[in-house]
Amino acid sequence: MLSKRNRSFAAEWDCQDGILISWPHAGTDWAYMLDEVTACYVQLAKAVLQDDERLVIIAPDADEVRLALGSDVDWSRITIVELPTNDTWVRDYGPITVWHDGRMSLADFTFNAWGMKFAADCDNLVTSRLNERGVFNMPLLNYRDIVLEGGSIETDGNGTVMTTTCCLTAPNRNDAISREEMEQVLLERLGCVKMLWLDHGSLAGDDTDGHIDTLARFAPGGIILYTGCDDPEDEHFEPMRQMEEQLKTFTDADGNHYHLIKLPLPDACYDEISRLPATYANFLVTNHQVLVPIYGQPEKDLQACQLIGEAFPGRKVTGIDCQALICQHGSLHCATMQLPKGSLTNH
Repeated sequence: MLSKRNRSFAAEWDCQDGILISWPHAGTDWAYMLDEVTACYVQLAKAVLQDDERLVIIAPDADEVRLALGSDVDWSRITIVELPTNDTWVRDYGPITVWHDGRMSLADFTFNAWGMKFAADCDNLVTSRLNERGVFNMPLLNYRDIVLEGGSIETDGNGTVMTTTCCLTAPNRNDAISREEMEQVLLERLGCVKMLWLDHGSLAGDDTDGHIDTLARFAPGGIILYTGCDDPEDEHFEPMRQMEEQLKTFTDADGNHYHLIKLPLPDACYDEISRLPATYANFLVTNHQVLVPIYGQPEKDLQACQLIGEAFPGRKVTGIDCQALICQHGSLHCATMQLPKGSLTNH
């Protein structure tokens, strides 16, 4: 069945050329805490460069990036592309990797800032502008008739895509399309044969309407890592219990059940107004590492890193302090997009 596909949504652990990030600047919502979040991005950038990967950085001012990163990085593996941006959550407006007609391609879907909650006029054009600048060495497929965020979909690399019902059916994204029609379109365009709809679970403070990459993630060998909650007094306890029960029923494209690994839920983090959506599920897989968001909670941070390391044997686990990132309701995976092997030009 899978051999008949002419497209295939690539797994995150497939071989990569590099990682794409979008640098924070004074024109974003980071303005009030720019120094703190810039320090997080510097740590993230340097961690990526420890791998045999390139780093593509979008920024309106390249000099700001050069000043922040300094001279102790390998600049031969860094490409800075000067582009205007509204925000830094490049996971949701960067290119999505699919196989198309026998070769790897990059897909460009419309991004409207999670159902028109915020401005997105610049971010919605980032992928096409990167293509125009000659950054990509692969065809760019125009799928802009559909609104889709990269953080809302997850694949096992073998024909199955996982998403959340609350996100893909949320208002102001694809209101004219039914859930059944959306599934048919996405399976065809992503090259998958099965879609798993997660009906339960969301994080307090998440303004994406419940992205899958905050809740449940695939790992090689038929594994799903998922956010759990063991505190009956926590508001997440019952939704996460229902999510866990549904995950137990999920099977892959060949009918096999997944092996489940429960990640701890970080202790509650707050800003001046509300709870923040801290989660360990928002990790990033690179060629030889897994970068894991940590939140200054030594016991839980260590437990999460150990569990994620078990799911990705042979990869180094590197913790990245994301206490600054969650202040704008996102984390490490949200701030990055992997670029597959062969996707980048040589300049």
